[in-house]
Formats: sequence, C-alpha cells, structure tokens
Amino acid sequence: MKLPRRSFLHLAAGAAALPVVSPFAWAQTYPTRPIRWIVGFTPAGGNDIVARLMGQWLTERLGQPFIIENRPGAGTNIAAEAVVNASPDGYTLFLANLSNAINATLYEKLNFNFIRDIAPVAAISRAPLIMVVHSSVPARTVPEFIAYAKTNPGKVNMASAGIGSAGHLAGEMFKMMAGVNLVHVPYRGNAPALADLIAGQVEVLFPSAASSIEYVKTGKLRGLAVTSATRSDALPDLPTVGDFIPGYEASSFYGIGAPKNMPAEIVDKLNKEVNAALADPKMRARLADLGGTPLPGSPADFGKLIAHETEKWGAAVKFSGAKAN
Repeated sequence: MKLPRRSFLHLAAGAAALPVVSPFAWAQTYPTRPIRWIVGFTPAGGNDIVARLMGQWLTERLGQPFIIENRPGAGTNIAAEAVVNASPDGYTLFLANLSNAINATLYEKLNFNFIRDIAPVAAISRAPLIMVVHSSVPARTVPEFIAYAKTNPGKVNMASAGIGSAGHLAGEMFKMMAGVNLVHVPYRGNAPALADLIAGQVEVLFPSAASSIEYVKTGKLRGLAVTSATRSDALPDLPTVGDFIPGYEASSFYGIGAPKNMPAEIVDKLNKEVNAALADPKMRARLADLGGTPLPGSPADFGKLIAHETEKWGAAVKFSGAKAN
C-alpha cells in the first residue's frame, strides 16, 4: 500500500523527531523502577553490609528500591558475569571489590575481562581485614600466634570466605611472610566462616572489618591485628600485621560497577549520589564503625584503583601459587 506523499512526509518527520529524547533527559528521569544490586557473597558479610548501607541511602535519594541480590560462588565470578551480560540500562549494578582484582590472575580462564567489561561507577570505601582467632588459641599477639603455629605445623586451621577471596589471599600472604603452615578451610562467604570460628571449628580467619568488627569489640573473637598499613580508627588498640611482619599490607575496597556502555549520564548521576553519601557525617560515621575509610572520587578514579589493585594482587597470586578450582 502506497501512502499519500503528505502522509509519508508527516510520518517521516515524526520518526526523525524521536531521537530528540536525549540520554541526558533519560538520565533525568532515572530510575523509574527498582534496581538490582548484585553482591557476589552471602548475606551478613562485609560486602553485603556495605551494599545494604549504601543501597538504603540511594533508595531514599532516588526514590526507587535498590534490591540487594546475593549471588555467591566462584569467588564472585558468577555475580560479575551476570552483570557483564545484563542490559547496560542502569537497572543492574555490581558490588565491585578486592576479589575481582584477585580473580583476574587467580583464574586461568574467565568468560569476561573485569576491567574491560565492567564500567567503574563509584568507589565507596576502603577497609582493612582483621586477623581474628578463637578464644581457645593461646595467642594474644601476632608474634605469639606465629610461635604457636610453628609449634603446631599443619594443625592450625585457617578459614576464609572462599578460594581467592580477599581473606584467603591475605592469609596466604601471612603464611608466606611469617613462614608458618596453616591449613586453608574455604567457606562460601565470611558469615559461615565466622560462625564456625566462633564455634571453635577453626582457629584463625582474616575477615573484612565490616563483617567482624562487632565480634572483636564484644569479645566473641580475639583480634590480633589489622592488615592495613596503618591502624584503624575503629580499633585503635589493634596493631597492624606489618608492625611484626615488615612489608605486609592488605586492605579491601568496595564500589559500584555496571555493565560496560551504560550511559555516561546515568554513571555520573549514581557517582554524584554516592559522593553525596560519602560527604554525609552520618554515613561517614557508619562506615567508620565498620572500619572503613570513605573513597569519594570520579568513575575514572575508581577505575584507576581497580587497575592498581589488579596488578598488585596479580603479583601476590603468582608468588603464592594459589589457583582456583
């Protein structure tokens, strides 16, 4: 069927006018429905706690629920791949963390390249891990623990949130630099590892500060040291591991990632809201309670941090010989 010339020109003009709705205008209305924020760990761990804290802020600021979706497994790779393959429309986000930097070297073959396929949106915070032991362990300092482990080679169980997790590699680094033989016991997240440590099923763990700081403060677990280069304001009485093992340093980071090619306007909108949160005294205090230091900055700043950590931990993974199953 042929359209009259006048009707054809009218339709063509209407079609040409459609792109006038710019990405900027789209970002102005974003979000119009709930956002999935995928976390590659079990609930109640450090990553989950930070995501829920920031998710509540973003929900209140943007008027749509940020739904935390826990997808543990394969050292966060299952969660990361789900985001890589998601539509880059701003409605699927990822809780980026130190494990992603580690996995780039730990896994010989991945179906994605994290730096290439995940767009950095905003860093949230950086925090130490805490070296914690069960009360039955006869050590109250790092040197005492090293002496205990050396007199019991192969008999001290070191739990972790899983093979290749931040705590696992921090523990492997400790084993190498302290010259001790600890038996690695991987779990599916910090929460079950902490539960077994509290129950006395394992002896030592290097969990995130966010997931373990309350257990240390209440005395349910004995903190020996933090893994950062300097002491934590949240636990000022704890020394650093590096005080006894020169050169030792390991700290986790948290931030938001998204599928590549997400509109820059949406990236900038989310980045702006996260930075507003990090400037809020109540949010800063809450992060400090979890042992964290806010990391405000641009998406590019977060991308540089991820690249730096990937290189740093790549060297650590190769040195340790650790490999994912």
